[in-house]
Amino acid sequence: MKPNAIVYTSSTGFTRQYAFLLGEQTGLPVYALEEAKKALPAGEAIVYLGWIFASQIKGYGKAAGRYRVCALCGVGLTPTGGRREEVRKASKAPEDIPLFTLQGGMDRGKLRGMNKLAISMLTKGLQGQDQRSPADEEMLALLTRDDCYVSLENLSEVLEWLRTQ
Repeated sequence: MKPNAIVYTSSTGFTRQYAFLLGEQTGLPVYALEEAKKALPAGEAIVYLGWIFASQIKGYGKAAGRYRVCALCGVGLTPTGGRREEVRKASKAPEDIPLFTLQGGMDRGKLRGMNKLAISMLTKGLQGQDQRSPADEEMLALLTRDDCYVSLENLSEVLEWLRTQ
């Protein structure tokens, strides 16, 4: 099924960047989820992008309840392509919907409320470990550095999928 729009939910801006980059590459219109409710009819075919928190893609449930989600993209800290099955399960995304994970970045200055608290607790927990695995070291580096990993290269798999639709 060919999507007619890109819809996203973003917390610190990385998912928004990916949505607009995808829109530039495809010519599809891009809407924040709240805007889409006014601009797109229910049942419209979309690509949905949301940020990942506790392995769940935020806003996916609302988007799936209103639109036909053709493809799902989760934006988080871990490298592009990682944790797909964990994210699919936590987000309750059906197996027949392509799911892509994209590395976004960290902007601690934009974190608020529970998100800020969760990142702080995770960082302190990792810092407090006497011995850390290489994966823990990598995660700690991601959590303590404000960085942006948004790139066209990270979207290559999504763009390839869209070309086949």
